[in-house]
Amino acid sequence: MPKELIINQTLNECRAALVENGEILDYLMDRGGHNNSNIPKVGNIYKGCVLRVLPGMQSCFVDIGYEKAAFLYVDDAYMPTLEEQREMTKRAEKAKEESPSEKIGEVIPDEFSTISETIDMKFRPDVPIESFLKEGDEILVQVAKEPISTKGPRITRHITIAGRYVVFMPFVEHTGVSRRIERDVERDRLKEVLETIRPDGTGIIARTVADGQSYKTLKADYNMLVKIWREIKKNMEKAKPPILAHQDLNFIQRVLRDITDEDVAQILVDSKDNLREADRFLNKYLPKMKGKVGFYDSDIPLFEHYGIELEIERAISNKVYLKSGGSINIDQTEALVSIDVNTGKFVGRKTLEDTILKTNLEAVKEIAYQLRLRNCGGIIIIDFIDMEKAKHRESVYKVLLEALKKDRSKTNVLPISGLGLIEMTRKRTRDTLTRIMCEPCSYCEGTGMVKTTMSVCYELVRELTRTLRKDEDGSNVFIYAHPEVTARLCGEDLDIIETLEERFGKSILIRSENNYHIEQYEIFQ
Repeated sequence: MPKELIINQTLNECRAALVENGEILDYLMDRGGHNNSNIPKVGNIYKGCVLRVLPGMQSCFVDIGYEKAAFLYVDDAYMPTLEEQREMTKRAEKAKEESPSEKIGEVIPDEFSTISETIDMKFRPDVPIESFLKEGDEILVQVAKEPISTKGPRITRHITIAGRYVVFMPFVEHTGVSRRIERDVERDRLKEVLETIRPDGTGIIARTVADGQSYKTLKADYNMLVKIWREIKKNMEKAKPPILAHQDLNFIQRVLRDITDEDVAQILVDSKDNLREADRFLNKYLPKMKGKVGFYDSDIPLFEHYGIELEIERAISNKVYLKSGGSINIDQTEALVSIDVNTGKFVGRKTLEDTILKTNLEAVKEIAYQLRLRNCGGIIIIDFIDMEKAKHRESVYKVLLEALKKDRSKTNVLPISGLGLIEMTRKRTRDTLTRIMCEPCSYCEGTGMVKTTMSVCYELVRELTRTLRKDEDGSNVFIYAHPEVTARLCGEDLDIIETLEERFGKSILIRSENNYHIEQYEIFQ
């Protein structure tokens, strides 16, 4: 099915969705307002200053001009010599031949997975970070992961500059082809072309869209990236950190570069400025796609017309309903994402095993879709409905792997365990959709739970009793609480107030406060 790229602009917010047959293959959002303009984006290059080296963590914090210091780990900080790189590559290849590593689970790669195939990024495990970095050092770094939640950005010194068809690596000697290109003949052809383009001591990776491209096209893309790198080095020679050395493309350009391919039948935008921006970019870099950009002008909003708004609402909900009547619950925490599959209203037609299998298979496709749309990352645990037959478990596992191939992010999926769980990881470089669009509830403070009225009443009575025992002057006691709590205290089922008044010989006056939290109360004398 042909794909469509839908781009919506609302004030400073720009959203892009790649849609195929009504399903969102990729969703990106950027809020380029005043409060968001200085957030370090993936791909940005900075000249930073080392603030603090932590030998116990083998890492350091670097000031790149953002409100939170950037985190740099030792593996991303050490800059190996060319001789070291070549030696490590030989060792890795020899070790692979002598004792192939045991395969655990299935890895669905991204474009940069090719580096780890031939180069061990832990170049010198025997060299501690404090031996080559100290406080005050000025270093050139690149954002590898944007600030997420309370964490600052993660950075690396192994800089990569991405073009449309290739990625240039000035410090790592490597030739790679995206593992998403599966045909061996094409992979070999691209590798031969790249070897003639790449000078010794540098690296180049063919991106997925390089499939079928000519030497001239790849060479032109590479030359542009080398030119950008030379300008960065020249401008940073005398610059004082912290300073932005190179800003990656703007949002529209990144969308067209990274998630648009020749299968896209049309690109629809609802902003004249974005229309001009897209036309300029396509004319310069993607001439084959000229004429595919159209302007959407209708009373029905663009995302609403394509049903994308509804999909986004589903993506920020904890519960997602399946067409059969089953459901999946998705809970995101700081440490991991847990997903639970339920049959719900689906009762099936034949056997229990058949019902369970159909629910799990339907859930698999929805889970892969939601992970992509929500941009969930880190450790993910999926709790499928228990399947007794091994062939059913294998079927669900294979369908999940197939569904994850649509994902641009790298995933590592382990087989279904004896408990019916799937453990997997998904690479994430930017914040989740939920964290971007939502914030913790100000009422429950993000827990999703509040104490019941009865629980608050009992807490209040316990504190009231302690207060009455301490007070010996016989003065009145005043209670301020939420209306639901005061109503319960004065109700017939809790006749405790009169009992306490008689016991301690004091008057207890209760006042309702509408603006109080249901768990909030105060006791005065």
